[in-house]
Amino acid sequence: MKQVKKTLQLYTAIAIAVCAAIGMLWWINRDNHIETASETTTTLSPTIIGKIEDIGEWEFLSISDEELVDTTRTSFWGDSHLARIYYGTLHIGIDTHDLKAGWIRQNGDTVIVNLPQVHLLDPNFIDEARTKSFYETGSWTEADRQALYRKACEKMKARCLTKENLRQARENMQSQMDKMLRALGFENIVMK
Repeated sequence: MKQVKKTLQLYTAIAIAVCAAIGMLWWINRDNHIETASETTTTLSPTIIGKIEDIGEWEFLSISDEELVDTTRTSFWGDSHLARIYYGTLHIGIDTHDLKAGWIRQNGDTVIVNLPQVHLLDPNFIDEARTKSFYETGSWTEADRQALYRKACEKMKARCLTKENLRQARENMQSQMDKMLRALGFENIVMK
C-alpha cells in the first residue's frame, strides 16, 4: 500500500511539472503569432523579358499554297512551253531577337507591350521537293527555271500576304501575348 501511495505521489508531481511547463511556454509565447500573405502583384523582371525574347521566331499564321506557273518562249523553230506546280507554306510572325529595348515595360500594375509588325519569317517557303513539272516542251536552262521559281514566289506572296492575313496574324499575336502574360500573373495588359 505504501508503494502505491509513493507511485501516486510521483505521478501527481510529474503531472504538476508538465502543466507548469506548458503554462510557462504559453505565457512566454502569448504575444508571438505567424501570419501569411500572398503577393498579389507580379513584377516584370529582366529574366521574364529575356525568356520571352529567347523564343526566337514566333509564328502566328501559316498559309499553304500551290501555284501553277508557266512560261512560253517563241522562236523560229517553234514555241517552247514550261509549266510547273509549286507548293509552299508561308509562315507569318515575328523574330523576338529583333525586338527593340523597351518593347515591353511595366507601369504600376499595368504591362505595356509595343508589338512589332508581323512579317514573312522565311523567304524560302517553296518546297522544292514537291515542285512538279506539269508540262515541258523544248529546252530550258537552269536560269529559266529560276525565273519561273521567282515568279511562283511572287504569286504566292501576292495571294497569301494580304491585308486580311496580316491582320489575322497580328490578332493571333496579340491573343498569344495576352495569354502568356496572364499566365505569368499579369492582369492589366495594354498592347500597342
